[in-house]
Amino acid sequence: MELPVIQPNQLAEARGQTPIFARIGIVGLGLIGGSIALAAREIWPSSLVIAVDNKDVLETAMRLHAIDVAADDMIVLAELDENVRQPAVITDTGSTKREIVEAARSLPARFTFVGGHPLGGAAASGLEHARPDLFKGRPWLFTPTGDAAGDALDKLLSFARGLGAEPKVVDVAAHDRLLAYLSHLPQLTASALMVIVGDAVGDTGLSLAGRGLVDTTRLAGSPAEIWRDIAATNADEIGPALDGLIELLDGLRRDLRYGDQLSDLFTRASRWRRRLTDKPV
Repeated sequence: MELPVIQPNQLAEARGQTPIFARIGIVGLGLIGGSIALAAREIWPSSLVIAVDNKDVLETAMRLHAIDVAADDMIVLAELDENVRQPAVITDTGSTKREIVEAARSLPARFTFVGGHPLGGAAASGLEHARPDLFKGRPWLFTPTGDAAGDALDKLLSFARGLGAEPKVVDVAAHDRLLAYLSHLPQLTASALMVIVGDAVGDTGLSLAGRGLVDTTRLAGSPAEIWRDIAATNADEIGPALDGLIELLDGLRRDLRYGDQLSDLFTRASRWRRRLTDKPV
């Protein structure tokens, strides 16, 4: 069965804003890619949204009116030269930046690459959980390198703002260190905690758990295949983050009978928690 090619736009052009990009190509329609597609179709109905993914995902996207053009030939960074003939702005949405930025240096001169990372997520992944408001009020980090990124960066900043995000520019190395603490360490910690608790108490014990355990381990349902890549490409930053956590827990373990470190830990944790929840978003 052939994939549909053009999906008639269901929104009147008058409802949309002036498009930043006439054509928006998205490789991979998971939670992030699918949400970008849905939001772009809603906000810039005159833009052509082109998606590349597996046939079943593309068929779902067409039914959801998330895209205009579907292609099931996977395009990777090294193949852009063959598949995209005109000048283009290229970005990504990955959680680590150094390796992708380095790989992008080999792109032909007609492409301008700016690393990107929208910090909008959900407990579940996949196109079926995509939604057009996923990025509203959330940071979207960009990691430009070189002098050529100026105009491309401006367009991407406007694009992210158009989707409701709050874009910020950060250094490539600083991005990976920040995310090691803000995202990667919490994910590994939540998954490890869930394994320790589950193995210790089993199904019967888990049936007695309160909301505290449920909330603390929300990230534990994340797919391993994504996190293997993240861990491998940011190991030098995640490692020290894990070392710091292990050292703190080890000190807490030795202090259980006395409570001095526990009191300090809870005081500091409470202060940082207030800063986290009170921060402007």
